Amino acid sequence: MGTHSIDIDEIIRILPHTYPFLLVDRILDIDLENNRIVGQKNVTINEQFFTGHFPGKPIMPGVLIIESMAQVGGILMHKKGIKGLKVLMSVYDARFRRPVTPGDVLIIDVQATFLSQRGGKCEAKAFVNDEVVVGAGISFGIHPEFRENTNKET
Repeated sequence: MGTHSIDIDEIIRILPHTYPFLLVDRILDIDLENNRIVGQKNVTINEQFFTGHFPGKPIMPGVLIIESMAQVGGILMHKKGIKGLKVLMSVYDARFRRPVTPGDVLIIDVQATFLSQRGGKCEAKAFVNDEVVVGAGISFGIHPEFRENTNKET
């Protein structure tokens, strides 16, 4: 794949999300030529959502795994020069294969199948210990009121 990694400081400059909704800790690899990116989310017991999901049996909500996939995809779109606020438009063919629990390290692999200045489509998979835990298709749009430039980093 590519050779470019991105640390949390750069992720914070790129994404509009903040704690507790920033769900990407690191980009391990990005291949702009092939429209592919691999990110990481360290899942810890300190995550705010574990207090209610579920008491005594903490499981990361599936929608937040999908959101972490979308955030990784948003970083790819940014690095490809697509400006503006990326918004999640649809999720399709989502399959949840096993729970994600504290101590897991999510590896998020996103492959863009279509990208334009108006949005894009990606196929995403999240892995724990080389096992697929979630797979889904994701489509993005660029919010029309924020199309020009809403990234923290330009």
